[in-house]
Amino acid sequence: MAVTAPASTGAQCCAPIAREPLSEADATELATLLKAVADPVRLRLLSMIGSHAGGEACVCDLTGVFDLTAPTISHHLKVLRTAGLIDGERRGTWVYYRIIPEAVNKLGALFAPLATPAAAQNGPVDVELLTV
Repeated sequence: MAVTAPASTGAQCCAPIAREPLSEADATELATLLKAVADPVRLRLLSMIGSHAGGEACVCDLTGVFDLTAPTISHHLKVLRTAGLIDGERRGTWVYYRIIPEAVNKLGALFAPLATPAAAQNGPVDVELLTV
């Protein structure tokens, strides 16, 4: 019994990480970003900053959410900032943080497929079963 399906459209359906090997420089850069978000506190901080009204959050809005000391929160924010995922601006006593979209988008693009496979776009695929 043979199964035939429509010919491939040639569209790239694989995430960049599955299409071709990463260069050493790209792997190093992406590993730095991944290490920075590989901690639950830092991942939550990044999410809180990105989803905060106006796209930025005061450190005063971030510290009370965690059962951690202010120096520990500062350390986590420094790791995110050093990795290039967030930026901060001092205004008076407080520092306001915002996400750097280009850096966060690199993480998202690493695993996101570039195109939805044809079968998912067009619904069910008709398959013709041939008996031999």
